[in-house]
Amino acid sequence: MTWCQARYCWEYFIRKEDRWQASGLFLRFIRMGLNSGLHAIHQENGTCVSSSLQIPEIRIEGCKSYEMGFAIGMHFEAMIRSRLASDPHLSSTLLPFANTEQGQHLVKLLSKNNRECYPDYWDELRGLADGSGVPFLSILLLNFRKEIAAFLPDVKASQIVGEPSECSDILLCSEELAVMVHNEDGDVSLRDHVYFVHATLESGTTFFAFTCAGDLPSCCFGFNSHGVAFTLNAVQPAPEEVEPGGIGRNFVSRDLLQSTDINDALQRARVANLSTGHSYNIMDVNLRKIFNVETASRGRSSVREINREPFYHANMYQHLEAVKQITHESSVHRGKRVSELPKSSLKEILRVLGDDSNQEFPVYMQGPQLYTLCTAIFDMNQRSLAVLTGNPSSMSVLRSIVMAPMEV
Repeated sequence: MTWCQARYCWEYFIRKEDRWQASGLFLRFIRMGLNSGLHAIHQENGTCVSSSLQIPEIRIEGCKSYEMGFAIGMHFEAMIRSRLASDPHLSSTLLPFANTEQGQHLVKLLSKNNRECYPDYWDELRGLADGSGVPFLSILLLNFRKEIAAFLPDVKASQIVGEPSECSDILLCSEELAVMVHNEDGDVSLRDHVYFVHATLESGTTFFAFTCAGDLPSCCFGFNSHGVAFTLNAVQPAPEEVEPGGIGRNFVSRDLLQSTDINDALQRARVANLSTGHSYNIMDVNLRKIFNVETASRGRSSVREINREPFYHANMYQHLEAVKQITHESSVHRGKRVSELPKSSLKEILRVLGDDSNQEFPVYMQGPQLYTLCTAIFDMNQRSLAVLTGNPSSMSVLRSIVMAPMEV
């Protein structure tokens, strides 16, 4: 019995006995006993999960890939099921398409290529589905939604499903201030469907990731015990730029959590056979460097090192050339507004990311459809991550954690 298994909550073991049997873990628990696991749980106030105000957090240690996914799925079963039910595109568009001949072929191709490239993360997804008791196909479609969107036969649906989540980042790296500050924006349906995953892998690497329910950790932001941190900005290449069945972005960002340093992270981000594109903001607190990386299919990428000139990224390519993309009014308007405001101090940066002066296309979003879920401050001078709620200019800290050496 691994340490990860010992940390599962006894209440779930009792309530979901059938699922334990189905997963092949139940008999292992009976044979090995749970006394040591329960003792460890009681040492942590009787639970294997802690809460950080509105965003719950799960801590996992010594896990194999499937087991970690299973533990997350089991604990957040209600949240994952709720997200599947409330997702604006899953039941109306993605599932019907997946039941067509074209959709089945595309999902099969995506599955084959991503499973072969990232077998461990594929096992995490299987565990997530088994632990939460939801159909594996639904979990796959959540994680492949952007890779599928370009191939939807309905052009309007394709544009809507493929539209990037509206995230904003301001990056700056000088002697006085070295930060990545990130607004995590998304559909309003995600408001109550996010959690933190704080995991120590069998390799010894520990990571902390803000995660949307049902997704691999993390399509949002995270960092690991090697001092590598990242945030993400979605982009939307034109449909003709998307390769069917290529590597999915959620698998790439999950792989970033394994990075040992900035060079390793840059290599992991620039996958040759990507399906679609993405933008990565990557920090190495040990080497004190920040980069923005823009990627696209067919092995195209561009790397920009950040210096003392503040750099803003929303949801359009800025320095990767010769990639056709869909222009989004929101990104254009946000970029214009950000360029008008000072960004030389953390206070100024937070004020910019909290700006809502443009009611139609604000930087800080409060609905009705798009919502700023939280703001993350990765600070290299402080070697810390702070997660803020509400308007970032108010500096309301929800969760803070030391990055390197990592707080456990």
